[in-house]
Amino acid sequence: MREGAARSPEFVQSLERGLAVIRAFDAEHPQLTLSEVARRTGLTRAAARRFLLTLVELGYVHTDGRLFSLRARILELGYAYLSSLSLPEVARRHMEALVAQVRESCSVSVLDGDEVVYVARVPTKRIMTVGISVGTRFPAYATSMGRVLLAAQPADWLDDYLGTAELRPLTRRTVTDPAKLRVVLTRVAAQGYAIVDQELEEGLRSLAAPIHGADGSVIAAVNVSAHATRGSFEMIRRDLLPPLLVAAKRIEEDIRGGPGRASAAATDPSGEMARVIGP
Repeated sequence: MREGAARSPEFVQSLERGLAVIRAFDAEHPQLTLSEVARRTGLTRAAARRFLLTLVELGYVHTDGRLFSLRARILELGYAYLSSLSLPEVARRHMEALVAQVRESCSVSVLDGDEVVYVARVPTKRIMTVGISVGTRFPAYATSMGRVLLAAQPADWLDDYLGTAELRPLTRRTVTDPAKLRVVLTRVAAQGYAIVDQELEEGLRSLAAPIHGADGSVIAAVNVSAHATRGSFEMIRRDLLPPLLVAAKRIEEDIRGGPGRASAAATDPSGEMARVIGP
């Protein structure tokens, strides 16, 4: 709102102040003390403290008792924009091209708590017993896209996740030991992609790559899935991984304003989402 502009009777000042507390954190100020938050927002220390502790309790802010920082859950505030409009629009033509090339289904998902949520889907005509559509949720630990997204989370968030998540054996191959899953996620982060071999459903293999936003952070994941009868594990990796990585790169180029699409179509024109998500 412009300075001095009249506010409507419905204006909720406490919401404005809460959002101001979130916006106090940015790339140059990832951690702030209570006094620093109060100074950057113009709030009293008492008011800043109430908002910060509320955000801590809601899971959006972390504190060690002195310093405060945003948690990964704050991404939910930006995902609403991505998943409802821009990300599926940006990704779809590249997903369609990938499906036409490899003749396997392709999806894009984002992380919501300990689950992945499908926000775009281009199916192939091959029959799978897993019914998937936009809005479908799966546990992140057992999916290739989930592992890509988990591997991109901050260390403290991942520690909390591995300490509390219910890792159920969906198949006899599912990794359910937190220590082993941590090793898997470390490898995923290092290599830049994930491959899951029949851990969500017997006979289903999936490969996923991260999608980075304009600021370099991982905002989503894209995958291709194939039935195990298509060939060996190494054959599927050889045939599907290179075109998948190319598709992910092209989606990122469009998000950043690369060939074929202006960045304004893939990011919030006001810049608010970038400020919320941070680096």
